[in-house]
Amino acid sequence: MTPEDLAHLRRARDLMDREYARPLDVPALARAAFMSPGHFSRSFKAAYGETPYNYLMTRRIERAKALLRRGDLSVTEVCVEVGCTSLGSFSSRFTELVGESPSSYRARDHSGDAAVPACYARIITRPSRIREAPVEDA
Repeated sequence: MTPEDLAHLRRARDLMDREYARPLDVPALARAAFMSPGHFSRSFKAAYGETPYNYLMTRRIERAKALLRRGDLSVTEVCVEVGCTSLGSFSSRFTELVGESPSSYRARDHSGDAAVPACYARIITRPSRIREAPVEDA
């Protein structure tokens, strides 16, 4: 992959980071990266280790966690606010990435999180598909 290709992919990734609440699809992202949709999808996965859709959904869930911690919006309002159109899909993906439903995450006490600096909170609260294997008792 050329440095120029990486720069174009960064344009698309930055678009997802900024405009996560907009309806973004692979053809629109590919246009931002000056690539065909197929080439863009393959190149994005090779460069960032996940598909464009998974990256976008991770950004949306990351933002949803922040809105749910605030507690002033319902789960449905958060779903719409982050750009998801299906509450069921949003809840399923949230549960998959976070490990609990949006409702239970919202209901949990997050007051202890206020003492954590924002730069560390972003790292700690970032959703991830990579999970540690559970420790088994011997």
